[in-house]
Amino acid sequence: MASHIVGYPRMGPKRELKFALESFWDGKSSAEDLQAVAADLRSSIWKQMAEAGIKYIPSNTFSYYDQVLDTTTMLGAVPPRYNWNGGEIGFDTYFSMARGNASVPAMEMTKWFDTNYHFIVPELGPEVTFSYASHKAVNEYKEAKALGVDTVPVFVGPVSYLLLSKPAKGVEKTFDLLSLLDKILPIYKEVITELKAAGATWIQFDEATLVKDLEAHQLAAFTKAYTELESACSGINVLVATYFADIPADAFKVLTTLPGVAGYTFDLVRGEQTLDLIKSSFPSGKYLFAGIVDGRNIWANDLAGSLSVLESLESIVGKDKLVVSTSSSLQHTAVDLVNETKLDDEIKSWLAFAAQKVVEVSALAKALAGQKDDAFFAANAAAQASRKCSPRVNNEAVQKAAAALRGSDHRRATNVSARLEAQQKKLNLPILPTTTIGSFPQTIELRRVRREYKAKKISEEDYVKAIKEEIYKVVQLQEELDIDVLVHGEPERNDMVEYFGEQLSGFAFTANGWVQSYGSRCVKPPIIYGDVSRPKAMTVFWSTMAQEMTKRPMKGMLTGPVTILNWSFVRNDQPRFETCYQIALAIKDEVEDLEKAGITVIQIDEAALREGLPLRKAEHAFYLDWAVHSFRITNVGVEDSTQIHTHMCYSNFNDIIHSIINMDADVITIENSRSDEKLLSVFREGVKYGAGIGPGVYDIHSPRIPSMEEIHDRVNKMLAVLETNILWVNPDCGLKTRKYHEVKPALENMVTAAKKLRAALASAK
Repeated sequence: MASHIVGYPRMGPKRELKFALESFWDGKSSAEDLQAVAADLRSSIWKQMAEAGIKYIPSNTFSYYDQVLDTTTMLGAVPPRYNWNGGEIGFDTYFSMARGNASVPAMEMTKWFDTNYHFIVPELGPEVTFSYASHKAVNEYKEAKALGVDTVPVFVGPVSYLLLSKPAKGVEKTFDLLSLLDKILPIYKEVITELKAAGATWIQFDEATLVKDLEAHQLAAFTKAYTELESACSGINVLVATYFADIPADAFKVLTTLPGVAGYTFDLVRGEQTLDLIKSSFPSGKYLFAGIVDGRNIWANDLAGSLSVLESLESIVGKDKLVVSTSSSLQHTAVDLVNETKLDDEIKSWLAFAAQKVVEVSALAKALAGQKDDAFFAANAAAQASRKCSPRVNNEAVQKAAAALRGSDHRRATNVSARLEAQQKKLNLPILPTTTIGSFPQTIELRRVRREYKAKKISEEDYVKAIKEEIYKVVQLQEELDIDVLVHGEPERNDMVEYFGEQLSGFAFTANGWVQSYGSRCVKPPIIYGDVSRPKAMTVFWSTMAQEMTKRPMKGMLTGPVTILNWSFVRNDQPRFETCYQIALAIKDEVEDLEKAGITVIQIDEAALREGLPLRKAEHAFYLDWAVHSFRITNVGVEDSTQIHTHMCYSNFNDIIHSIINMDADVITIENSRSDEKLLSVFREGVKYGAGIGPGVYDIHSPRIPSMEEIHDRVNKMLAVLETNILWVNPDCGLKTRKYHEVKPALENMVTAAKKLRAALASAK
């Protein structure tokens, strides 16, 4: 019985690639140094899987930034602004597309389906000339083969690539991206031909868009593409992978009748209904790569339950055609449980990170082949039973409080226009008020202080003193820049979700459970293992300290319940909405304590609300109902004069704008600049928004410093579709990832642009 891994984490257990990338970007190391680190990581990953007995080992899943960007470089689809002149695409062009440079902005970045991973959105149009411009896939296959490991090269499938793209600037928004299929398929054929010559026997195309609601012409594009590729693929086995949800019946039919395709990967963790399709109409003679081990969460597999499912599938597809697989790439989970020193043995026994999931896949395949490891299965069963009955998991009082929420709307009694009037009387803000999103740069010194405090190398008194000094510095800088509503810079927080989770019951934390978000950006998601409550106040001390340093409004900074949920590894033993309601109650307590302490502006970030939207439209309404309800629960009890802000970033919000309005926040700040101002189009199309809104005026994920004129132009575009009295001026997101020499001039330009526009508006009256 064979085993397969869809993909693997890229950063390594100690985030080696992260530090190699940042050293390269800072000019402290060479391209050769970066490539050497990457080669070492790839080598260790391939060998680890080979030693575990995995037969179908992926290659070309390793990326310096993003796998969609890798496909763009393979196709030579470089936007003209990067001045690429042909040939093999190098790091300068590659990272300019990802991060921007001194003269041009980066390409748009958005979320990969419903994950917290970001990808670089291809910009395409009828004039794009495609060419085979990156031989990465072939080179990595040869690299693995030289190490004695035969791999399955993995690609973003041609149809999904086009469906994930957008029309380039200046191209009609109605442009049919699928019309480019005939132009990109010849390049896929070139790559396949080279891989066959190098000895590859399998290739994998990730066509995850098949799980979405596709129109007939979109489904037809898959048949067209794979019919065209069939002759090039002769002599090599083609695997098409889907993941993250159930595949619709019409898409299943199209997929399983594609010419030249030998096998299919299905997510049987998030796509349980797909099992019915497999049992009723799986094609004879094809391989089924059964995604039974969860690629997106960190809970140990229920091996006995999975084995039962696999045995039922074996009777349908045949022993020689069934392959045990992960449900998706393991890039969405942490790397190796062996590196964990903070987790106690009981919780650790409930978990499996990527390295452990590889072992689970192998163990299930061996069990199906009659080589069951009884001791391994027995230990797994004991851990499953321990988790179900542990008193650490269940809190009856919390469960009752959350259950009681379902019958009420939890909406503030006064409408937003009346609230804004009451808030303006208290805050006395100018038109086009300026603010930032929350965080300021995380300096080396600041990280050292937090690290030493956690290691008990410095006292709590010394830690508080150091953080207070950092807050004072940030407050002074904002006052010097003349920003209207201030933030304290979040110096006490390494990661906003981790920070709150550490103070809530029902959460556990890892020492090295890093997951890539984009590029070199890694996060360490908390693990929600039990019922959630707030034992004590979490932010009141720091927020009131910061407010005492200034007469200007100081925002209290919180993370919303939906974002905490979506950016954590969530328990899988109860519905997600129940966990979210529990978190909402905890945040509600914190909001009310901040108000009592005199904080008049409170930001409750819901950056991940759109991210959690199910991939199938039929499931949207239920999710949005409980997600929006959870946000409203957090602030239903505050006074009209307390201004509630929220923040959202890096997702396509246009399709949920009415749900955003239904959140009933007083002010929303939202990503806008990197997505080519798509957000503004909904207001041009007639959507009315009466609350305060701050579409981001510059991209903080790029080191590029925007000019005053550029920001001035952006705000002018906003004024064409939004009322002057509701518009705020702010960056796209928090400033944590930037450096002060980038932040200061960018914010100075932002404030100058806002003042210039205020003067123009005043003189026009």
